[in-house]
Amino acid sequence: MINNKKKYLSIIPARGGSKRLPRKNILPLAGKPLIGWSIEAALGCKSINKIVVSSDDKEILDVAESYKVNTLKRPEYLATDTATSFDAIKHATECNIGYEYIILLQPTSPLRTSKHIQEAILLLEEKQADAVISVCETEHSPLWANTLPEDNNMQGFLQDELLNARSQDLPTYYRLNGAIYICKTDKLLETKSFFLKENIYAYVMDTKSSADIDTEMDFELAEILINKLT
Repeated sequence: MINNKKKYLSIIPARGGSKRLPRKNILPLAGKPLIGWSIEAALGCKSINKIVVSSDDKEILDVAESYKVNTLKRPEYLATDTATSFDAIKHATECNIGYEYIILLQPTSPLRTSKHIQEAILLLEEKQADAVISVCETEHSPLWANTLPEDNNMQGFLQDELLNARSQDLPTYYRLNGAIYICKTDKLLETKSFFLKENIYAYVMDTKSSADIDTEMDFELAEILINKLT
């Protein structure tokens, strides 16, 4: 059973600027703004006590307010290209004190659902963890990857024992998928990172639900997946 005495603050950070895909956080994806998918996922999670959308952009904040969630206008110093994600999270945390855990939900993960968030919280509670971060299997084994010199010479590109290896015989690797970050508030502020050095566990998600939108192609693929899954 989840301990409902825990206080969970969900922060959805959404900057107005995006160089590779302009205005991506409010672009319509399968009938709703991109950020709307994350807001609805948070609203559907019974353990989250409060949802805050943090942004430097009035249009994004207006969209968030239409979903009846709390909004937070970032000060100008957090709206620059040099401002870090942690700076925005710290600001939102300090404006909403008294929560034991922070849940970061990036708006670029539209296929992450309420069920995923709830399962990640349950894992946190069961493990009595200080942090949980979502991952998924890598699409390709990193053992088949390497750097290249300037002349693209592939001598020594792969280890000898991998030359005839089948993909199914290789160990399973996982990557961060950017969908869910949960951390104990005091640990987060102390270390300035969700990625703690101890008492941290992975919540494993399937690859389809791990779509992360950064480019126009990512956006188009996510829409195909949504239309196929719904």
